[in-house]
Amino acid sequence: NGCDHRCTFCIIPYGRGNSRSVPMDDIVAQVKKLVEQGYNEIVLSGVDVTSYGKDLMGEPTLGYMMKHIFAQVPELPRLRLSSLDPVEIDEDLWDLIATEKRLMPHLHLSVQAGDDMILKRMKRRHLRQDVIDVCRRARELRPDMVFGADIIAGFPTETDEMFANSLKLVEECDLTFLHVFPYSPRVGTPAAKMPQVDGAVRKDRAAQLRSLGELQLSRFLYG
Repeated sequence: NGCDHRCTFCIIPYGRGNSRSVPMDDIVAQVKKLVEQGYNEIVLSGVDVTSYGKDLMGEPTLGYMMKHIFAQVPELPRLRLSSLDPVEIDEDLWDLIATEKRLMPHLHLSVQAGDDMILKRMKRRHLRQDVIDVCRRARELRPDMVFGADIIAGFPTETDEMFANSLKLVEECDLTFLHVFPYSPRVGTPAAKMPQVDGAVRKDRAAQLRSLGELQLSRFLYG
């Protein structure tokens, strides 16, 4: 829970504080209990799940913690990840992507935008090429890998050209499951003080992204 970062559009760190990780042994105990109750798939989630472990003794990474789950709960059929920061995938997690078939071949990336200037104004830690590189590497390791993404439409100062870069990124990375948000200002965040995009434009851009997402999903399901 919580987050150590301060993206300009997000109020979460002010409401939930910095990241706090559940100890590995507690997670394993929870997973074992759920598997014993008949659950076949576990989803690991968090506000910024790739920051897992930085507040724990020894600073275990997300991938290391997942390897611990797989080792301690061999009867677990499936493990899935929720939204990931594209630039914080650790080497243990990359190893699992390549070798562990119980890890579901679906990564949902916290992309937010496909334009570098907007990403900088969002104070994200990645650029569009980072997203492209992550998708390429994951598919090289796991050819059946499928991607989803969170994308914000109409972030302050976003021009038509900048928005077009987000549309292009969806196609370049072949993103299949889009979680689209029309930007809405949160009081107390830096983005709320930036020049705002007209509300109707935000809605229209969100509709364009959702339409593209439906097309991408249809292509994935039906070819």
